[in-house]
Amino acid sequence: MTNSLLQLAQPPVEADRLAASSGQIARYRFMAFATGVVLLVGTVALILKAAGVEHLEPGTGYLWLGHGYLYLIYVVITLLLGMRLRWPLPRFVIVMLAGTIPTASFIAEHYVTRAARAAAAQPVPSRD
Repeated sequence: MTNSLLQLAQPPVEADRLAASSGQIARYRFMAFATGVVLLVGTVALILKAAGVEHLEPGTGYLWLGHGYLYLIYVVITLLLGMRLRWPLPRFVIVMLAGTIPTASFIAEHYVTRAARAAAAQPVPSRD
């Protein structure tokens, strides 16, 4: 028997629970995309600024401030989705940290969506 806290995979989910989570999945996908795009643009702006482009200075601060707020919303939406889909703790941490690495939120979104859809097809163990 394995410890469920150390599991990384999406546990099986009832089909009706997954159907009820479709709105949360859509919100998660949107926030993963928005957070990823702003982080990627901020990273490119930071590289350009380091390369000597000086006229980006006031805009980069606003960009990072925007990413901070978007990341907070991303974390809350990820938390709500993970609780609904009963994610194990390591999955929460990995998916939440994906919003801090350029392009990682796009990859995490792909795997989260695919795993959630596949989880409905798995048999759900009974809770005795």
